[in-house]
Amino acid sequence: MKPNTNYNQLKESYLFSEIAHRVAEYSAARQKMRDGFGQPKEGSEAALPEIIRMGIGDVTRPLCPAVVAAMKQAAEDMGRAETFHGYGPEQGYDFLREKIKAYYEEQQVFLDMDEIFVSDGAKSDLGNILDLFGQDNRVLIPDPVYPVYVDTNRMDGRNIRFADANEENGFLPLPDYEVQADLIYLCSPNNPTGAAYNREQLKQWVDYARACQAVILFDAAYEAFIADDTLPRSIFEIEGAESCAIEFCSLSKTAGFTGTRCGYTVVPKSLEAAGMNLNKMWLRRQTTKFNGVSYLVQKGAEAVFTPEGRRQTAENIGYYRKNAAVITQALDELGIWYTGGKNSPYIWLRCPDGMDSWTFFDQLLTEAGVVGTPGAGFGENGVNFFRLTAFSTYENTVEAMRRLRRLCAPKPHTV
Repeated sequence: MKPNTNYNQLKESYLFSEIAHRVAEYSAARQKMRDGFGQPKEGSEAALPEIIRMGIGDVTRPLCPAVVAAMKQAAEDMGRAETFHGYGPEQGYDFLREKIKAYYEEQQVFLDMDEIFVSDGAKSDLGNILDLFGQDNRVLIPDPVYPVYVDTNRMDGRNIRFADANEENGFLPLPDYEVQADLIYLCSPNNPTGAAYNREQLKQWVDYARACQAVILFDAAYEAFIADDTLPRSIFEIEGAESCAIEFCSLSKTAGFTGTRCGYTVVPKSLEAAGMNLNKMWLRRQTTKFNGVSYLVQKGAEAVFTPEGRRQTAENIGYYRKNAAVITQALDELGIWYTGGKNSPYIWLRCPDGMDSWTFFDQLLTEAGVVGTPGAGFGENGVNFFRLTAFSTYENTVEAMRRLRRLCAPKPHTV
């Protein structure tokens, strides 16, 4: 037996595991202080209110009533012989794919049903799609980036190049024709930076991919947060993308499905590579390795796209946008540079006073009781940046920004 030695190329500690470890250590130390000395004095470090978590991108709003009602009805269906469902189609039930198809048509994107594949989330498909591509493909990934893009390719031993996303280009790198790529990862609105490409910028990437005969793997998990109608929600709004792109989308952030698990991937029928049709390959892969998403979950997902479901999920998205506005207002007042927050639930800020991101993480945790995500965990270009999410409660977001203002407010000069 020979193991996959490419796993040796992965960092031992995953980003969010390290965050959880540091928070647990701090919490234990503070509890020990409480146990040993009683309630600390007001204003001391240990007297801080409970820790506010604004790091991992998990939602706090519950599933909307339309989704819950649909899933309850689906459970009833599964309890009657005449409406029971066993194995479903691996690519998803037609009742859900029809709703997704109609949703794309609102963006003037016209898909065939056979181009839509329902999955248990974008994260799974972003990793699984690599089954279609050989290990010798050259991969181009922006830095900073969602770690899954990098780690899944390292597991397969692929050669990775990084596109330089930085403060000067607004963390929206554009293609460099001197760099040859076979697989290109794009995420817009971006995780972690919250930055979103406009149509002209995405057209440059599509033109580059076609010139390189490359495939764009486009992560649109946060498209529902786009408030600017001039920005594209789908790569397929860009001319030529159907010949060079695969799109991944998720209901996790759109409709609170982080624990329910449902997403969808679009693989155009016209997408070919080296004489092979990627749509047919993906269908073959899914029918071999995937048994589909449960009937209950897909009925809940269908309800997301109903008029009532759309209204209710829009209210939740509006709630998170309100939180984002609270965060960006505090950063504006403090004069801290940032991207995101306008068309994204993520806010990517420059660490105050030139600190590196783990130092700022520790300071924010121990002096303000707020947990964020160090930018270093997303790549070398994130070393001096930090991610906050708008997925907390409104009350906690307001309180966290009150603490941030106190922590980062200019200190008076003393003579």
